[in-house]
Amino acid sequence: MTLSTLPPAAKTYSSLDAALDQRWSHDGVALAPCVALVGCDGSGKSSLARDLTAMLDQEAPTRSMYLGTGTGDLGRRIGQLPLIGGLVERFLSAEASKAHARSDERLPGLPTALVMFAFSLARRRRFARMLDLRRHGIRVVSDRYPQAELPGRFDGPSLAWTRRGSALVERLARRERDIYEDMAAFRPDLVIRLNVDVDTALARKADHDRELLQSKLATVPTLRFAGARVVDVDATRPYPEVLATVHDLMRREALAA
Repeated sequence: MTLSTLPPAAKTYSSLDAALDQRWSHDGVALAPCVALVGCDGSGKSSLARDLTAMLDQEAPTRSMYLGTGTGDLGRRIGQLPLIGGLVERFLSAEASKAHARSDERLPGLPTALVMFAFSLARRRRFARMLDLRRHGIRVVSDRYPQAELPGRFDGPSLAWTRRGSALVERLARRERDIYEDMAAFRPDLVIRLNVDVDTALARKADHDRELLQSKLATVPTLRFAGARVVDVDATRPYPEVLATVHDLMRREALAA
């Protein structure tokens, strides 16, 4: 399944509510608003998506959608299984590490590439469900959002299309890039970038690697999400303050009923 792209907007809107008629699916159906919460691990995306959805759903139908690959949570759940859990978790962790490798390295072998491509297909299925909600007039708060700007990390394609590898794996990488470009073409109405420092992120996610968190923190400000409106929020503040700030942003700019 290939997701169709949005038609070009005729003009730039400062008010996202005024741009409602510029949101269209491939079949000509208007799409309800979508706000994406992005940021490094430990920035509070999941908690905010849950709590904001509960608050906004009292005003109009609103749902939260997780649009990541889920590799980390899946690995932790598998690791709890008896006997084989630890072995499988280590395998998944190794595959994820290869996906975050430097762009000057070769593409992984076919088994690794197939694992990462399968996770991208799962993400595409979740993205299609999100679009279906929007087609039915249900507003969406997404935890993460796929991007096609940077491969190998931070919600982009797992297989870096800039690397060399076997002919089959290079073909997989190109196909995966097409999938991400299709998803990224559906720009969220608003991207809320939750900013934290590495010490705050580690305090909240003590089981994460400091170097990987620092890499993600350096990447976050570089992503443009196909030109979507991006608003920065200081997520190092106490959670109730961050929740109130983001809730106000959503109600004023993107998810007003």
